[in-house]
Amino acid sequence: MIKLLLLLLFCHVSSPAKHSMKVFFTASSGVPESHNFPEVVAVMLIDDVQAGYCDSRIKTALAKQDWMEKLKEEDPQYWQLYTQECRVYQQVFKEEFHILKQRLNQTGSVHILQKMHGCEWDDETERVHGYQQYGYDGADFLTFDLDTESWVASKPQAVITKHFWDRQRARNELWKNYLTQFCPEWLRKHLNFGRSVLLRTDLPSVSLLQKSPSSPVSCHATGFYPYSAMMFWRKDGEEIHEDVDHGEILPNHDGTFQMSVDLNLSSVPPEDWRRYDCVFHLSGVKDDIITKLDKAVIRTNWERPGNVTVLITAAVAVLALVFITAIAFIVYKRKTAKSPPPPPDNNYELCLRLNPDT
Repeated sequence: MIKLLLLLLFCHVSSPAKHSMKVFFTASSGVPESHNFPEVVAVMLIDDVQAGYCDSRIKTALAKQDWMEKLKEEDPQYWQLYTQECRVYQQVFKEEFHILKQRLNQTGSVHILQKMHGCEWDDETERVHGYQQYGYDGADFLTFDLDTESWVASKPQAVITKHFWDRQRARNELWKNYLTQFCPEWLRKHLNFGRSVLLRTDLPSVSLLQKSPSSPVSCHATGFYPYSAMMFWRKDGEEIHEDVDHGEILPNHDGTFQMSVDLNLSSVPPEDWRRYDCVFHLSGVKDDIITKLDKAVIRTNWERPGNVTVLITAAVAVLALVFITAIAFIVYKRKTAKSPPPPPDNNYELCLRLNPDT
C-alpha cells in the first residue's frame, strides 16, 4: 500500500546484483498557503539513496549527492534534460490531480496524490523490471501492467480512470519503452558516477540489547550499507522462527542503515542461552557476523541486583550527608541571628561605625 512519501523511500529490498532507480511525485491540494508547502514535490532515488530533488516552487532540479554534482558538471546536456523532465512531469502530474478530483467530485479538504515510477536492473543477469503506480489519499489507486500495457484499479473509484488510460495505447506504449529502455540506461549512468558511494560495502556494529530482565533480547546492527541485508537468530546452528520478531530496516542520518531482531527468552532456562546466536548477513559479503548470546555482553538500561544495592547504599549516604549539612547550617544561622555583633577591637573602628561619612 502506498502510504506517505517518506515511508515509501525505504520500502524496497534488493539483492546485491540488483540496482534501482525510482522517482516519487507527491501533489497536494487544500493545504493552507501559510504552511509554505509546494503543490508538487519530486524525489529521485538511486539504490534507495536520494540523488535529486525538485518542486513546483524552485522549478529546477537539485543534486542531493556530491557525485550528482559531478554528473551535472561533466554532462550538462543530461542535467538539462533531467531538469526539463522534472518540470514537464510536475505539470502533467498536477493536471492529472486536477482531473482526478473532478472525476471523483471532490472539492475543498486536503487530498494527496502520489506517483512512483522506476526500474530495477540486475547487473548479473541483465534482467530489467519496470514499474509505475499511483496512490491517492494514502491508499493504492492504479498500477501499470507492463505485460498487457494496461492499468489495474485497486479500488472502485479508480475504474473510470483505468478505462480512460487503457484506451490511450500510444501513451502506454511510450511508458513501457521508458521503463524498460530509458530508465535502465539512466540508472547505469548514475551508478557509474556514484560508484564509490552506491557500490561500497559498510559492515555494521552488532550489539545485544535488553530493556529489562523480562524483555526480549534484541540483536541490533547499525551502520551497514547497502540496504540489502538480513539478520536472524539460530539455536544449535539452525535458524529459528518461533519467539522471534523481525524489525524493519531503517535509515541512519549518515546514509547507512540499521535493523534489529528480537528473541523472547521467557521460556528458555539460563543454562540453554549458550545454544543461541545472532547472525547478520550483508549481501555481497562472504563472512557473516555471528554474535553469541551471552548475558555478560548484553547492554541494558537497568542495573543488576548487586549493582542496585551498591547504588542505593551510596544514594542513602549522600542524602544523609546533605541532610546533616543542612541542619548544621540552619543551627548556625539561628545562633548568629540571636547573638549581637562582637565589640570593636579599638576606638578607631568604633569612630568609623558611629560616623560613616567622616
